[in-house]
Amino acid sequence: MIESSTVSVPRHDPQQGLIRAIGRWSLVALVVNSIIGSGVFGLPSTVAGLIGSYSPYAVLAAGAGMSLIMSCFAEVASRFQQAGGPYLYARVAFGRLIGIQTAWMLWLGQVAAPAANANLFVIYLGEFFPHAKDPLPRAIILTVLVGLLTFINIRGVRAGAQVSNLFTAAKLIPLFAVIVLGLFVLHKHHWTIATASATSPSTNQWMKAVLLLVFAYGGFETALAPMSEAKNPRRDAPFALFTALLLCTVIYALIQWVVVGVLPDPIHSQRPLADVARIAIGPIGAALVAVGALISFYGYLSAKILAMPRVPFALAEQGDFPKAFAAVHRRFHTPYVSILVFAALVWGFALIGEFKWNVTLSAVARLLYYGVGCAALPILRRKQPEGAMFRLPAGNFLAVLGVLLCAALVTRVDFGQALILIATIALASLNWSVVRNRNVIDAAL
Repeated sequence: MIESSTVSVPRHDPQQGLIRAIGRWSLVALVVNSIIGSGVFGLPSTVAGLIGSYSPYAVLAAGAGMSLIMSCFAEVASRFQQAGGPYLYARVAFGRLIGIQTAWMLWLGQVAAPAANANLFVIYLGEFFPHAKDPLPRAIILTVLVGLLTFINIRGVRAGAQVSNLFTAAKLIPLFAVIVLGLFVLHKHHWTIATASATSPSTNQWMKAVLLLVFAYGGFETALAPMSEAKNPRRDAPFALFTALLLCTVIYALIQWVVVGVLPDPIHSQRPLADVARIAIGPIGAALVAVGALISFYGYLSAKILAMPRVPFALAEQGDFPKAFAAVHRRFHTPYVSILVFAALVWGFALIGEFKWNVTLSAVARLLYYGVGCAALPILRRKQPEGAMFRLPAGNFLAVLGVLLCAALVTRVDFGQALILIATIALASLNWSVVRNRNVIDAAL
């Protein structure tokens, strides 16, 4: 029997609890910062290798596919103003068991993703400091990276949001610079695009390319976690999601067009954006893009450490996790225990795993809770008919399409990390069992 899906709405005392300090445009910046990470610096050559000069169209197709998922999340998010994001939506729609399973998958995916970015930071830093990838320097660098952001975010959500805003602006500058430089080169060559593949790509190649690009668009759910600290979450969440999706689609499409148009052999470029800048203005351009990549990776990490600790905080508020995770710092009004634990996990995953290892974990987990989020839309419409600030046209139909899209993409994923996924599901089930039995005992007493 599934427990009641009723979720209590915590009443935060402004002197003791969380502070609503994240405004509309800070939320937009947080969504953008949560989406644009390592993918934009590495995926263009990989996608070009799959479908060549057709790849800009794959970027648009992936954006359209992700719009299904993000649209469903926009309506669902407009029903809530508490912390938790996908965990909260799943718990209200399907009950405690699915809610806890979703929370653990969300945490797994969102621990692995910033850990992957932290690893890439060390790799790119090796361009300026060759010993960065050696064991001891690597451990020190990762500790400083994660430790500094942890300190900033414990000190206050305003400071964390300001750092996220700063990194969002800083990471967009080099991306726009690459686009402008690439378009200048294309203009000089009369806008001709090199053909990166001799034959038309197969359906399987298209599916693999879209799969990679959907992952590049992912991460938006991070910004939905700290809604207890947003000024007007029910109104601002849909606006932030759609604004960020439009901006990211334009950036990704133009970057892909520039890469396949400017580079003579984009398929074999390990640093495609740097190579575009090198062709445009020489070695200094490549160095500047490398710096931009470092900023992007660290900005992505900052967004995760700002937002994701609010998931275990929400679990603890609802009685689904130890109460310590709901502790709020008396002076800084931040969930400091959750922040410390999340940061420690990111640091640990970054230290023991490499980039591809962490990306695989994040990818599979992400598809699973995206599917749950889409499926929650029609259920919540039935449970809360008047509860949405934003109502998606043809929402039930689009929710079904979103679930089917996630299911189709799961079939294209390498399940080499299945053991960790199974262990996560088992731990989540144990978590649910402990909470359920505790509630039964409490009710009997």
